[in-house]
Amino acid sequence: MDGSAFTWGDPLRLQMAAEGRRIVDAARERGVTLRLLGGLAVATHCDGLASCEREYADVDLAGLSREAVGVVDVLRDLGYGERDHVRTATMGRQAQFVRPCEHVTADDGRAHEDDHVDVFFDRFRMEHELDLRDRLALHPYTLSASDLLVTKLLITHAEPRDVHDALHLLAVSADAPEGGPAAIDVKYIAGLCAGDWGLFYDVTRTLQRCVEAGGSSGLTPEDLERMGAQVARLTGAIDAAPKTVGWRLRAKVGTRRPWYQLVEEEDGGPPEDGSAS
Repeated sequence: MDGSAFTWGDPLRLQMAAEGRRIVDAARERGVTLRLLGGLAVATHCDGLASCEREYADVDLAGLSREAVGVVDVLRDLGYGERDHVRTATMGRQAQFVRPCEHVTADDGRAHEDDHVDVFFDRFRMEHELDLRDRLALHPYTLSASDLLVTKLLITHAEPRDVHDALHLLAVSADAPEGGPAAIDVKYIAGLCAGDWGLFYDVTRTLQRCVEAGGSSGLTPEDLERMGAQVARLTGAIDAAPKTVGWRLRAKVGTRRPWYQLVEEEDGGPPEDGSAS
């Protein structure tokens, strides 16, 4: 899948994905850079794969801090109001916007009390950080499949939904054109892990969880084989990449010291685990 559209699935998912693309398009018209991340972005890449479907709580986006004023203007004009305390509490790293829910369910009820849009500026920050400033132009609507995958793999205590998203990305990216935004750039991911032992540890551990969860994922045997081959390919590249001196010194300490930063939950901010949903 090229991830340029989301055309198949539950009507509520379709509405939310369409809203995400509407925001990205509105920003583009004003010269503001926004890209989808989180579960809806993964679902866009997995369009048509039934087992990828799950619940989605909000629209998650990545943008640039130097364009924060433009981001606020775009979302305000689309009917969203900013929760100012989120940007203050995160020192400008994240922002959250809300409006009364406009998503209609099958029984004509509101899907949730409010529609939420969370924006991560410059970096995706969880237990580890992923710098996105030079990565947002790779795909017209979402982060690249490689960056989406890293945002799921770097979570120290990954939720089942994160493992679910990661293993489906691994499966669908196996047939993507090499070098394109829908393919997994193993050299890029291996390079990230080679400079940070903590990131290496969590990424490889979550990859193993993907393999373990594959049997209950709903993927076909053929897709499971593709996913397993991608894990082996990526793990091999990560292991083979030359490691920095700092990486080797930190590896000797291992898990005797915390290898990740704590994720602080802000009132009214992102989900309880801090991750993009």
